[in-house]
This record gives sequence, C-alpha cells and structure tokens, in this order.
Amino acid sequence: MKVAIQCDSPLLQRSLELFLDGHLSSLRQCDILIRDKEIYDDQYLTFVIGLGEASDLIKPFSKAQLMHSLNQKFESQKDLPVAIEEEKPLSYEEGVSFDILERHIDKLTREYQSNILKAIRAFYEK
Repeated sequence: MKVAIQCDSPLLQRSLELFLDGHLSSLRQCDILIRDKEIYDDQYLTFVIGLGEASDLIKPFSKAQLMHSLNQKFESQKDLPVAIEEEKPLSYEEGVSFDILERHIDKLTREYQSNILKAIRAFYEK
C-alpha cells in the first residue's frame, strides 16, 4: 500500500511520515491519501484523521491503530471494483483470458491475506 500525506498540522504530518516511513509515495502514485480535514475529492481514496465522528481515525491514536484502520479502509475500497467486474457473466464465445485468471488469483490472495491478518489481530487483541 502506497500512502501520501497532506495535513495542515505540521506535527501530525511529521508523525505520520515517521509511522508510515516504508509506505510513503508521491500523490500521483499513492493508493490512499491521508488528510487531517475532510475534502471531497473523487480522484483519491481519502483517509481522514480528526476529532469528529466522520473521521476514519480519531486522535489520539497509536501506530498500530493507524495501520489497522488504514488496512481496513484500503481493503474495503480495493474489493469494490473486483466485485463489479465479477458480476458480468462470461460467455463461452469470449473465452477465458489470462487477465481474468490473474484477477481471480489476486482476489483469492487478498482474501487469504485478510483472513490471516484477522486471525493474528484476534489473537493479539485478547
């Protein structure tokens, strides 16, 4: 997951940069954009950190809470386009292309990874 950060608060900006050191990327190449205020922009998947109930993560937070919430938001949004594509029935005349097989394998891999992460989180949250 590639993350870009745009925060008005320099303290929050720097903290997020330290927390997400291995995941930082430019705005053009990011999978998810973290902001400290809600801005309606359809171009980017936005993750909002703030004090309000509409925020994806409420301050104060730990690195573990940040990563958990980011992964949940990213996974929930990442599965939507795949589900829409799968609704189209394939006819035998179209044939099965390698791209369809690759998407199916990617979906199964994400589900497997998600199940493993849920089991690990459940184990450590006890």
